[in-house]
This record gives sequence, structure tokens and C-alpha cells, in this order.
Amino acid sequence: MGRENQTEIGDFLLLGFTEDSELQSFLFGLFLSMYLITVCGNLLIILATISDSHLHTPMYFFLSNLSFADICFTSTTIPKMLVNIQTQSKVITYAGCISQIFFFFMFGCLDNLLLTVMAYDRFVAICHPLCYTVIMNPKLCRLLAPGSWCLSVMGSLLETLTVSRLSFCTVMKILHFFCDLPEVLKLACSDILISNIVVYSVAIVLGVFPLSGILFSYSQIFSSILRISPAGGKYRAFSTCGSHLLVVSLFYGTGLGVYLSSIATASSRMNMMASVMYTMVTPMLNPFIYSLRNRDMKRALRRLFSRGHLSAIEWLRDSQEQQ
Repeated sequence: MGRENQTEIGDFLLLGFTEDSELQSFLFGLFLSMYLITVCGNLLIILATISDSHLHTPMYFFLSNLSFADICFTSTTIPKMLVNIQTQSKVITYAGCISQIFFFFMFGCLDNLLLTVMAYDRFVAICHPLCYTVIMNPKLCRLLAPGSWCLSVMGSLLETLTVSRLSFCTVMKILHFFCDLPEVLKLACSDILISNIVVYSVAIVLGVFPLSGILFSYSQIFSSILRISPAGGKYRAFSTCGSHLLVVSLFYGTGLGVYLSSIATASSRMNMMASVMYTMVTPMLNPFIYSLRNRDMKRALRRLFSRGHLSAIEWLRDSQEQQ
């Protein structure tokens, strides 16, 4: 009976932020700008790491994967939200909602695992510098990156399958701007005990364990830095991991803020506002953090822009000669 009702209703309604048309226009412009900055900024990071041979190192290899994951992470939710605002529609199909849950968790978990791998990379670079090239060899890097992808896909698949087996017997209104899994589970009219067990199990395996690995890596890093006697040496050592530490703090700080706000208040609207931080703000800031605090990245970006400028001049010159 539940599955029949589900096929009759078929669609979820994403209620979004507000019904005010003027405020919706403002939010459309704001979120579109943030999305374009996120995509362009992360694409520049990817192009810089590919085009500059000086950045063909494990750290920048994982950084390019992180930038790609951030683009996909924001593209899972933001374009649909922008379309809904522009068309004054709140509808997302059942298949669309399930797909959004799958890709949202997949790229969120991928971000998490890549940050853990990058923390391990910094741990080896600072605590075992003489063995760095031996430990972080190309074979291990090619194993860690696809491994992170595979774990993310498997974890997300488990989360999605638990939702697909549920029955929805009412008009399905989600007080959010995307298909947030906790909000979707609230609408189920079948037993969600197994779903909750799976969700929390996956969260522990792909959330808590990687965070523990990051905390352990940085405890060892700080311990090693404190043993460095010259102040200049401490600064250089810390600068190699400062950008990554800031990104980790943003990612986990905003994610933990959403979790704590959901416990402290039953307001779905407050949770929705907090979700903006880790779904939009953090991926948008990551390219600025890695480019502004990293000399190698700034040099690579300058070379990329200069090559692009020269290519544009040559193209204009060739087009004029053909005319």
C-alpha cells in the first residue's frame, strides 16, 4: 500500500528558504554568484596542478581531487535549488531526490576521506621527511585516491538503499533546499529503525574514523614542530600544513555546527541555514585558502594566467591574419 501511494504522489516538495519573491530574487543572485565562484575557483586549482610540473606531487594530486569533489558536491544541490527559485517550482521527483541523496553523501564522504589522506601526507612530510618520497610513492597515491572514491560510493549506496526501501504515505514536503536525508526520513510512514542504524553506522565508519585519523596526524605534526628549535623552522613546517588545517577546521566545524544545531533546536529552518555553510561557503573558500596561503600555487596560477593571456593574443593575431 505504501509503495502504491508513493507512485501516486511521486514527487517531493522542497519548501526552500522563503515564499517572499523579492527575497527569492536576492537569494538567487547570491547563491548563483557563490556557485560560479566555487566552480571557477576549484577549476583553476585543478588546471594549475595539471599544467605546472612543479605541482606534480602527492599533496597537489590529492588537492586536485578535493577540488573536483567540491565542484561535484555543490553541483549536487545548488543548480536544482536555483532552477526551483527561477521557475517558482518546488518539485523534485522521487528519483531525483534519491539521486540527490546518493551524490550528496558520496561527494561529502569523498571530501572527508581526501582530507584524511591529505592529513596523512602532511604527517609523513613533517614527521618522516627523509622517507617521504619512499612512503608517498606514485603507487600508494594511485591506491589512496581510487580507494577514497570506492569507499564513498559504497557508503553512499548503503545510505540510499535504506531510503529506497521506505514507504511514503503523505504529501512529501521537505523543509529544506535539497533532499536532506534526516528530513526525508521524517516523512516515512514505515519503520525507520534499520535506516537509522545504517545511517549512523556509515557516519561512524566514514566520519568519525577519518576524523580520528586527522586528529592523530596533527597531534604528531604539532609534537614534531614543537621539537624544532629555530623559530624559522617552526614557521616553515607549520606553513606546509596551515592551509589544510584551515580547510579541515572549516569542513568539520560547519558540519559539527549543523549536527549540534539539530540537537539543540527542532527548527528545520535553523538547520537549513546552518547547512548553507558546509554545502556552499566551505567549498567556495577552499580555493582562496589554498591559493592565498601557498606560494607554489600562486606561482602556478600566475603561469596559467600568463599562458592563457599569450594564447588569447596569438588567437587574435591568427584571426586577424585570416581576415
